[in-house]
Amino acid sequence: MDYTNLDPQTAKAYYKRGNAKYDANDYAGAIADYNKAIELDPQDAYAYDNRGSAKYLLNDCAGAIADYNKAIELDPQNVGAYNNRGNAKYDLNDYAGAMADFDHVIELDPQYPNAYICRASARYDLNDYAGAIADYNKALELDPQDAGAYFARGNAKYNLKDYAGAITDYDKAIKLAPQDKEYYNNRGNAKQGLKDYAGAIADYDKAIKLDPKYTNAYNNRGNAKKDLKDFVGAIADYDKAIELDPKNKVYYYNRGISKKNLGDYAGAIADYNKVIELDPEYARAYNSRGFFKYNLKDYEGAIADYDKAIELDPQDADTYDNRGVAKKNLGDYAGALADYNKAIELDPQYADAYNNRGIVKKNLGDYAGSLADYNKAIELDPECAEAYNNRGLAKKDLKDYAGAMADYNKAIELFPQYTRVYDNLIELYEELNQPALAEEILRLKQKNCPDK
Repeated sequence: MDYTNLDPQTAKAYYKRGNAKYDANDYAGAIADYNKAIELDPQDAYAYDNRGSAKYLLNDCAGAIADYNKAIELDPQNVGAYNNRGNAKYDLNDYAGAMADFDHVIELDPQYPNAYICRASARYDLNDYAGAIADYNKALELDPQDAGAYFARGNAKYNLKDYAGAITDYDKAIKLAPQDKEYYNNRGNAKQGLKDYAGAIADYDKAIKLDPKYTNAYNNRGNAKKDLKDFVGAIADYDKAIELDPKNKVYYYNRGISKKNLGDYAGAIADYNKVIELDPEYARAYNSRGFFKYNLKDYEGAIADYDKAIELDPQDADTYDNRGVAKKNLGDYAGALADYNKAIELDPQYADAYNNRGIVKKNLGDYAGSLADYNKAIELDPECAEAYNNRGLAKKDLKDYAGAMADYNKAIELFPQYTRVYDNLIELYEELNQPALAEEILRLKQKNCPDK
């Protein structure tokens, strides 16, 4: 209906036609009518508010905020204008400003559920998951049939690693809206967090059934299969995700991991080459590609990748540790030592870095320093068989033969298939002229490592 036929000089007619155009998704046309309504009646707060909403839907957040400001100036009790302005500020990443507006909405109308949901979203993006949950709790108290609020609260709980609580919320969301693929997908993620990989796969299956082109579900199902060591099945899912979205670096990255687990290092490198092509600033891809090059004994190529990863992310302890291992294999013990020192500086709880530094110190003849590092590695990770083996070697060098034997035996207890430690213990018994004990360890090795 053309409301201006009623009276072209009446602001209300343009306002009403603007609303009709807005409802028909003609936001530009709506703005034109709101402009005329405001020209005829510049004191109409609702015309500014609605024009702001039309601008917001055309992604003109700054223009929307200007209109909401005017609506609030004209009507300081306009709850909708504060809430709308908060949403526009949120989209401009002004989370503090957005929360201030949502706070004001709640102050004006404590029974307005959308304000709690919007404030929860801002808190969520500021990583205040507990605060977000508190707001979702209030929103659900006001509207217990809001599936989206259950879903969002589940996401916040997931980020706090409350996987069981998240699943409860996702269950409720699915009961209220059983056709939403994201609800199943995220419930699958929470089940993965609880190591219920079969349950997770069932949820991803459902998400894919609802939307056969849902790439994220294929990727996540691939991750669950990978955790079940079904690397072939995982790769098939990553292949499908890549087929549907060939520009997503994460899918190539994850496929590379499964290829590595199948021993296909060349294929893994090809995937990480693609990741780097898609995002040359992705430090993790260089670190991972360096690891695969290392396994192919391309130590210099590995170091070049680790160098790039460190350039992009100089705070990643793993990359320094990995580069140290590559340098050690090239005989650059001083360089390796410097990298391990840096890894430990960045992460003083990094057991593997202490273990690796201990190896280099031993190679440099610093047996006492080596022993101290192995002690620290074992303190941080008492289940690390390699650290016990290495400490046994250090104790042997210091002629603490009883201590060496104890460490070798502990390594065997932790990892009965660890062939090298049997060899070290046999060698020690032979050096101590105890052939019967050496023979006993050899038989134990043959029993536990029949193919070695």
